[in-house]
This record gives sequence, C-alpha cells and structure tokens, in this order.
Amino acid sequence: MQFLADGNAATWEAPAQTCGAIALARFREDNRLVQAWQSLEDSAFLPTQIFAFSLALGCTLLSDACIEVFHVTGAATITALLPLCRDKTFFSRWRLIGAREVFEPGDALCESPESMRALAQTLARQSRPLDLDRVPASSPLLPALKAAMKGKGWVSIRPAVPFPTVTLDECWKNPESCFNSGRRSDFRRAARRAAEFGVVSCEVLSPRPEEFDALFYEAIGVELCSWKREAGTAIAVDRGKEAFFRDFFRTCCERGQFRIAFMRIDGQAVAMQMAVEFSDRYWLFKIGYDETFGKCSPGTLLMLHTLGWAAQQGLRAYELLGDAEAWIADFWTREQHGCVRLRTYPFGLRGAVAFAVDAGVWLRQRLVRGQVRAVA
Repeated sequence: MQFLADGNAATWEAPAQTCGAIALARFREDNRLVQAWQSLEDSAFLPTQIFAFSLALGCTLLSDACIEVFHVTGAATITALLPLCRDKTFFSRWRLIGAREVFEPGDALCESPESMRALAQTLARQSRPLDLDRVPASSPLLPALKAAMKGKGWVSIRPAVPFPTVTLDECWKNPESCFNSGRRSDFRRAARRAAEFGVVSCEVLSPRPEEFDALFYEAIGVELCSWKREAGTAIAVDRGKEAFFRDFFRTCCERGQFRIAFMRIDGQAVAMQMAVEFSDRYWLFKIGYDETFGKCSPGTLLMLHTLGWAAQQGLRAYELLGDAEAWIADFWTREQHGCVRLRTYPFGLRGAVAFAVDAGVWLRQRLVRGQVRAVA
C-alpha cells in the first residue's frame, strides 16, 4: 500500500517501497492500517510501541496535538513506523509520543535493518527538528538516524533516564531467596505486622473485559490513599491521565495482556499494581498503597509476591517502568536498560532556532555547575 505525505492512503497495489507520514486520526479509521501496525508488534520490545498505547494518548492527553505516523511500506504492508507528536506552531519539534505525557520510553518499529534505514531517511528529510527522549540505547534507530542526517543537519545523542529491570530465573520462583538475610528478615517482619491487621492475601488477576472497570477503579482508589494524592501524581487527581490509563489498560485487557495485582487485608485492598504482560515480560506501570497500613510495607510485600508470580509464569524479566529511583536500586535491583535523548537540528531556520535554544540551555547549565564547584 502506498501512503502519501499529506496523510492520504492510495490503493494496496504498491511499489516496492514508499515512505511518508499519515495523521494518527486518519490511521485509526482504516482497519487495514491498524492491522499492519499490529503485525509489526511481534518485533516490539516495549509495550509503548503498540498501537493501543498511541491511540489512547491521541484520544486523551494528546487530543489537541498533531500526531503523525512516519512509516515505510513494502510490497504489501507497512515495514517500519514511528508515531511522533508536536505542538501546532511553526518552530515546534517532533517528539516521542508518551515521553513527556507519562514519562515512558519509546522506540520505532521495524521488520528489518533495511526498513529502519528507510524510516530514518524519511525522518531526516523533513525540516522539523526531532526531540526523541528515552529511546533505549540499544535501538537500531539511533545509528540509522545518525547516518541519515549526514549532510542534512546535526545530531546530538546524550544519556537519558534509564529504567530498572530484574532478569528472572529459577531463583525468583522463591523471591525471598534472592535477597540477603537482612532483607529476608525485613520481609518476615513486614508479613508479621500485616497479619496483626487481619487475614492477608495477594492476588495477580488477568481480568475479563467485563471485570475491568470495577478493578481499575478499586486500584486507583488505593493509590488515592497514599502520598501521591497530595503530590498530585495519583491517577484519579488528573482526569487526562485517568482517561489515558483507563483506555490503554482496557484495550490491553481485551487482548489478554493486562495484569492487576492486589494485597488485601480482610478483603480490603491495601496495595495495588497495574501492569502489562508483553514480550514475555511483566511491565509495571502503576503502583500504590494505603498509607493507613504503611507499618507493614504493603507495597513491598506485593512486589515480592508479583516477582515470584512472574517467575513462576516463565516470564523473562520484571520491568519497572519510570525512573531508576534510589529505593529501587537500594532494595530491588541495580540492573537497568540504558536510554538516550536524541535531538536533530536540520539545516534551515527551524533547525538553527532549535540549536540556539538548546545551546543557551546547555551554556546556562555549565555556568551553574561551574559556580557550584567554585563555591565548594
């Protein structure tokens, strides 16, 4: 199938390879295009690469943004794609969908190195700068885009926030055994304290679609009982994020990929997790606990349980999306997936303005660091 740069789709009788971009709003209206995207998902590493993630963002947090799906098509179908978004201004940059809205990593989809090179060339030909934050450092998009930009502009690749991971093996089927004696003692102490409140149970559910709403709202209710409410980061205090996660998780539920876990005391949910099982991995998107029961560390006990559950299911890894925070590194894992921030500055007015803006930011940061060192 051939796609044109203005977003119009031609017939399915296509030449060997064509490139372009099509608006997500038009993309989702054509079931053949959706199926083409979904057929590429077998090559995805991140759940943020699937169509459901972009669609949920486009209908909620990015409903006012311009979202284009840059793509390459082969003889009959799409062979590579990358959804990008931007503001509706002349100097706006294309940025990675979801990186700013929910702070999740993202990447392009492709079926071969050749299609990735063609996608990179498509991105390099357009005049707007790119700001791709939290791309996995191992992504083939990075060398492909760096090569494609030669003679067309400058490229900057800098470290970005990584995300933690736990590689699962037989040991994790009994997760307590993976920790030292001090940590095991902490777990036992927390379990005893939990038992003082009542009967403790943990569960990991793969709900049916008709069960989704009740469980989703029970989970975000637990999160509201934590510090996240005052901090304004709880899902339920942000209507846009609530709508996004509800739409995204519901679609994953319909596909059998959504996992929701609870720790209960006398039937009351005191800790929760919302995750997606994808690519033989447990991707943890949201956690929360009721601070009334903070004495027994319910979030910790639930994470210990879900680590064991994931290993028992034969999953390869337990992925803690978000930031590599100190409490994760100190308690759970020091393994992480490195990420980078890639920026391009095409030759031309837009690229020059973007470079000047970023150069000013970098210069101010260096001056601040220099002043701090001087004071020290």
